[in-house]
Amino acid sequence: MIPVVSIIMGSTSDLPVMEKAAKFLDEMEIPFEMHALSAHRTPAEVEAFAKGAEGRGIKVIIAAAGMAAHLCGVIASMTTLPVIGVPINSSLDGMDALLAIVQMPPGIPVATVGINGALNAGILAVQILSTGDGKLREKLAGYKEDLKKKIVSANSELANVRYKHKTN
Repeated sequence: MIPVVSIIMGSTSDLPVMEKAAKFLDEMEIPFEMHALSAHRTPAEVEAFAKGAEGRGIKVIIAAAGMAAHLCGVIASMTTLPVIGVPINSSLDGMDALLAIVQMPPGIPVATVGINGALNAGILAVQILSTGDGKLREKLAGYKEDLKKKIVSANSELANVRYKHKTN
């Protein structure tokens, strides 16, 4: 298999968050790779990865970073591939990472999901890939339909919850 999505994290301590994206990509049968790279500790490796990703068949990059969170923007500055940033809650409730990722200068966009929002990053990556793949669009539509069914089912369950002053 040749990966089409790359999941990058600053260190393996981000794996508990990022595995949500990995599991979703796996569920959608999207080949992906995972790497630990640091904008500050391994800048040469980050540059080699970013500049070589497209040539290796990567179509979307999901990059996670906490604290100063430069990894996402550095990667985005070196490729024309879409980069999805996942701010990691490692300090300041993740607000430092969120602001560092979302506040990119003009010309270097990073699509940014919520703090620890790796699942949404995986879904967004699949949505990007599905623009040219009807079968993948159908899988994604099925996933979203299942989400709707879960809420409908939850609402039915809530109807059976009884309280003295509950009216429905």
